[in-house]
Formats: sequence, structure tokens, C-alpha cells
Amino acid sequence: MSALFTAETAPAPEAGWPDRSAVDQVIARLREQPPLVALEDCLDLRRRLAEVAAGRAHLIQGGDCAELFAEVSAHTVRRKAAQLGELADLVESGTGRETAAVGRIAGQFAKPRSQPFEPGPYGESLPVYRGDAVNDTRPTAEARTPDPQRLLTAHRLSAEVHRHLDAERTAGGRPVFTSHEALLLDYELPLTRTDGGQLHLGSAHLLWIGERTRDPAGRHVAALAGTANPVAVKLGPTTTAADLTALAAALDPERIPGRLSFILRFGADLVEPVLPRLVRAATEAGLQPVWICDPMHGNTERSPAGRKIRRTDAVLAEIRACVRVLRRLGQHPGGLHLELTPDDVTECVGPRQDPAVQPRYWTACDPRLNPEQARLAVTAFTEEAG
Repeated sequence: MSALFTAETAPAPEAGWPDRSAVDQVIARLREQPPLVALEDCLDLRRRLAEVAAGRAHLIQGGDCAELFAEVSAHTVRRKAAQLGELADLVESGTGRETAAVGRIAGQFAKPRSQPFEPGPYGESLPVYRGDAVNDTRPTAEARTPDPQRLLTAHRLSAEVHRHLDAERTAGGRPVFTSHEALLLDYELPLTRTDGGQLHLGSAHLLWIGERTRDPAGRHVAALAGTANPVAVKLGPTTTAADLTALAAALDPERIPGRLSFILRFGADLVEPVLPRLVRAATEAGLQPVWICDPMHGNTERSPAGRKIRRTDAVLAEIRACVRVLRRLGQHPGGLHLELTPDDVTECVGPRQDPAVQPRYWTACDPRLNPEQARLAVTAFTEEAG
């Protein structure tokens, strides 16, 4: 990362802070906080991902679309860790390969949004909800005003989640590594640390760059370049071969095993038209990335009631198509990236479910798989990849 690329020189349109001086004060306080993850644990995950890239292991990555401050507790962390552990066990039993568990947890408090405003309950225009690290879900002008003090709350609660995960691991549970989208650079950059001469991102073990911010010459790529953590990039259907090779040149110029993952989010019908050209580009560039299927984000639609939904048939179809294409092209299907919850929600729609009837629609943003649906997704993966 360039020494000139700092939080002060990187304004955050992703947050829409109304007062930059207030942000600068928060940044100064974040710099004083301890990192949430140790370099050695980030390198441990990178070694595990190197095994995935080499075809000897798998990855299951999952969790909430958007974490909520109010839900952070030992109980919720225990349930989320248990779900990830169960799914990792299913992958291991179905493929015979060791599986790393990575949560969308301890920092997934910010969301990129397509529009800056949305209609309020009385027809008024409200700032869109951008995640608890920025504003509040409540549909009022005051609640939706971005507040940089929330970054400090995000750090404090992420630290709490890490403590609960450590306790679960100490008690004999499967290790769960943490990850989130590196969207808010006003949060990520102040938590970057140097340890033993190596720069690492202190906010999570693995950070990913989203589909909206993956410009190879952009601020988010520059922020993650040169760090020791494993990093990932979401690739949507508009990704070109040139995009992929430029991202690899910026983020993994030394071709470090386990450093770079590509999270594929096309939509069930677009896997076959898009994925082969990206695989060929990676092969020609001498890359050995971790290929991860995200069958959620390309399969979002609106229900008759106007809610976002995802149909499980499309989710399963994308998983199967992604694995088949990768195997046909001689690539190892590395794993799955899922939005899921241990709660019995009805946010994703099964083939026999009426999309107009969703009694347990609790997500703060996008639809999540419930436990049964998540198991079906993993089973579809193992049946193709095993």
C-alpha cells in the first residue's frame, strides 16, 4: 500500500458522512485501538487457502448479509459459529477434503447500496440504510443520518465477537476465521498495522473487495495491495479478462499461494457465458486463485410485495453450474460464499413457497438462507465437487 494512501486522502462516498472533521476525530481514535486480528492468524488462514487453491481443501464462507449491533452476544456468536462448523463438516464428509470455515462476521457492518435514497413510510425521501457502521435501520431522517461514531461501536462489538469466537475455539469448537467487505476505508485504514516488517489489515483475517468497488486503479484495491492478509474480489457478469488480470497484478503480483480469491457472483443463467473466459485469463496469467461460488448476489429479485427475495432453485443451479464449469476447465472448485443465518427465516423462497407469504423476513438488507436451505446448498456443492 502506498504510504501516501491514507484515510485523510481517501474520502468515503460509501458512507456519505456529513461532517468530515468528525470522521477525522474517529480515525484518530481508531488508530489508537488494538488490531482485532493478529498477523499470525491471517497467515494461518492464507496457508489454509493455499491448500484450497492447490485442490487439497475447501472453504465455506458465510453469515449475515449485514450484521446488526443489537444482535452481538455470546449466544448469537455461538449459534453462528456452530452453523458454519456444521456446514464445514458437511463439505468435509462429502468431499473427503479438509474445509476452512470463514464467517461474514465481526465486521460485516457496512453495505454498498445502488441508490443513496429510498422512499420513507410516508412517501418522504430518506437516506438509504448503509449498515450499522454508518446509520440505523429505523426509517427516520435522524436514524438514517450517517454517524461516524458508529465506526467506534463497530470496532468495539467486532472485538467482542472475536472474544466469543476465541472462547468457542478454546472450548473445542472448529476455528472460525473472520471476514467482511472492505468498504469503509475510514475504518479499514486506521486499523492497518505493521508487524515484523509485514503490513496487515487488522480488522479481519480476510477482506474482500465488492463488485461495485473492484476498479483495479481504485481506492479499495490500493488499500488492500501490499498487505499480508488473504484478500478476495467479487466478480460479477460484467468482469472482463483484462479486469481479472489487472486485479491480480495489483493484489497478488508475487503470486503468493492463498493470497488471492475470486468470489464469483453471476446469476444462474450467466455462469456458462462468463466464467470460461475468466478462467482462461487466469490460466494464461499463471494464476492459481481460490475460486469461490457466491450463488446469492446474482439471483436477487423482488417479490410481489416489493421485498428482495432469492429463489433456492436459482441458488442451487448456480452452484452446480459453477462447479461443473470449473471442473471442466481443470480448475478446483474452492468453496461457497453464502448469506445465511441459523434462524428459521423465510427470506429465500423454496419451490413450494409462495413469495408473497414470508412471515419471518428479518434481514436488515438482503435475503439469507435458513439452516435447511444452507444444507441444501452445501449438498449441491459436494455432489458436484466431491
